Amino acid sequence: MNPVWITATNAVTGLGGNLETSWERLLLGETAIERMERFSTENYKSHVAACVKGLQFSGEQSLPHDLFDRLFAPLEHLPRNTVLITASTKGGVNNPRKPRGYITTDFREMLPAGMPDFVADQLGILRGGINISAACASSAIAIAHGAAMIANDAADTVLVCGFDLVTEFIFSGFNALQALSPEPCRPFDKDRMGMSVGEGAAYLVLMTPAQARQAHKTPLAVLMGWGAANDASHITAPAQDGCGLTLAIRKALTMAHLAPEAVGGISAHGTGTISNDRMELASFRDVFGQKIPPLHSVKGAIGHTMGGAGAIEAALAIKSLETGTIPPTVGVVTPEAGAEGCVSAEPSPMTANTILSTNSGFGGINAALLLGPGRTA
Repeated sequence: MNPVWITATNAVTGLGGNLETSWERLLLGETAIERMERFSTENYKSHVAACVKGLQFSGEQSLPHDLFDRLFAPLEHLPRNTVLITASTKGGVNNPRKPRGYITTDFREMLPAGMPDFVADQLGILRGGINISAACASSAIAIAHGAAMIANDAADTVLVCGFDLVTEFIFSGFNALQALSPEPCRPFDKDRMGMSVGEGAAYLVLMTPAQARQAHKTPLAVLMGWGAANDASHITAPAQDGCGLTLAIRKALTMAHLAPEAVGGISAHGTGTISNDRMELASFRDVFGQKIPPLHSVKGAIGHTMGGAGAIEAALAIKSLETGTIPPTVGVVTPEAGAEGCVSAEPSPMTANTILSTNSGFGGINAALLLGPGRTA
């Protein structure tokens, strides 16, 4: 199997228009969760979300056009046979548009299955692709799928792009599930009250080492292992023993030929809901015993970015590897039982040079990615 090199990445979040700005503000413990202005929240439990600042309509185009323009601005030329994998929970359904009557739009933007062609046209990539919609693990699953293609000689270069926008469709759905927190979410805090929605996008370029060298690219990180599993427990709630996530993590460790103690930090899903955070801690205790590595959730800073979460969090995990730092969990005041000593409101040093990134979603889906530093590739 080919090693999987990550040779380029970027992210646009509520904290900033690129990965560097988002990372710097995250380390400072800042949050982008604030009062929602895009639509009225008068009839909802929560009035806050983390939106990307200054997204603009262009003519009759919807907001994803501006989001993608920002995201792909630093992306260098890709081979024309690059495989594209997009990831989104809902694609362009209910994307915000100018409120001035009927507006025509590219039908490919509306349906999740049309997103690869829509993005490929913008980037000038000839080869088609697929969209993965696996709830809030969508882009983590997309990264795993792309990595499998690289590892098994099915592709030389794969571009993975995960995204979602805050819309009233999404906001009202989580409100109906009584999942929204009335204040900015507080992942892994004993007094947490639910999640905050967020938006953003990220891409990762995956290459075989041979293709990377031919393109004069060096790896930012190496995707060492990945796993996915379904706990088959409930349509929305995860199995409280974390069995699905545990299986996904163990699959990733086995693929990477690593023992649990080789993991130096965890980027957890950490939505701030009672069920999710408790489930993740149960899974981490199952895998790591009483020595859980330092872990964090980014969602107290940028909200739950849904289909974009896995890609954004993988991009931030690369920054953790580069700096040897686990960011703070913004919003945590008193860690809940089981999170003491591994979750902090301050940055923490990694204990080894491998990071685990986890994501979970409705329907019991779980995904785990193990990333190692590029400098040793």
